[in-house]
Amino acid sequence: MESDLTYDVPAQAEHPMGPAGRRGTLKAGEHVQITDPKGRLHTVVLTPKQVFRCSRGELAHNDIIGQPPATVMGDGAHRFLVLRPLLDDYTMYMPRGAAIVYPKDAAQVVQFADIFPGAKVLEAGVGSGALSMSLLNAVGTTGSVHSIEKRSDFAVIAQGNVDLWFGGRHPAWTVTIGDFEQVALSEPAGSIDRIVLDMLTPWECLDATEHALAVGGVLCVYVTTVTQLSRLVEDLNRYGSFTPPKVWENLSRGWHVDGLSVRPEHRMVGHTGFLLTTRKLATGKLNPPNPKRPSPAMEGRAGQWNDAQNWEEYPQIQEERAPKRVRRQARELSRRSRRVLPHEEGE
Repeated sequence: MESDLTYDVPAQAEHPMGPAGRRGTLKAGEHVQITDPKGRLHTVVLTPKQVFRCSRGELAHNDIIGQPPATVMGDGAHRFLVLRPLLDDYTMYMPRGAAIVYPKDAAQVVQFADIFPGAKVLEAGVGSGALSMSLLNAVGTTGSVHSIEKRSDFAVIAQGNVDLWFGGRHPAWTVTIGDFEQVALSEPAGSIDRIVLDMLTPWECLDATEHALAVGGVLCVYVTTVTQLSRLVEDLNRYGSFTPPKVWENLSRGWHVDGLSVRPEHRMVGHTGFLLTTRKLATGKLNPPNPKRPSPAMEGRAGQWNDAQNWEEYPQIQEERAPKRVRRQARELSRRSRRVLPHEEGE
């Protein structure tokens, strides 16, 4: 199942990898983040004899090479801030094949899935490599991250992004092009400390996850839609070999602080996805939680996912006549707006 991609893998560097190998002054071949006088961000690779240009001026790469990793260049009103990027900066501006797991979510995966130095982690899918970099930072060179991706084109982009960040192929990283279930079932039973899933239908992988995951190990899943989340939680509860799942989303809002002008930023990183964590039980199965009794209007209609359905096809609730109070309000609104609602004609 090993990747057979024709990809030029950089040789593993002898010096420390990632930020540990980028101490000191800025060097040719490095990525730098330049903030122009208007506050716009630009990510460039330092190349001798090249010139960075924008509407507010220009900087020769040769002048940047050899400077400290955080410096202000230019003069007067044309000052540029030059920084060696952090992982957060790099992942937001690197090339993408698939949508990335945002840094705010990757940080929570590392924390709440308890990714520790030396951990053995199975990841699917790899996407553009953003989450893989956070996982590799956490496990270090003594652990392992085995990333599985179905699409070879996504894997090529992810490998390029990760290799550029670390300055070579990370010794703890393995990439496989294939199906998660086949790879997980080929692992020795109970040999994986943590499993991280970022895929369309993670509920289809519960058998393989239970096989590979160590007792007490953490399953962490990232899904983007409510329908995915609902199906996954239902199947986990019905499966019974995992602890009751914890589910949350993470909203990130910056603040503008300038003298007495202290307020939330007008823009924020809102919903990007849901995170779910659960742990594998040793023996026995938990009974699924008793669902609340549905309301009379929903009696006999409360849908549950089943194998005969497509996962995105939630049982449709037939349209019913609205309660009297709602009909009355609708008529009142209709009169106020000087129009007649279609279902009120003839009453």
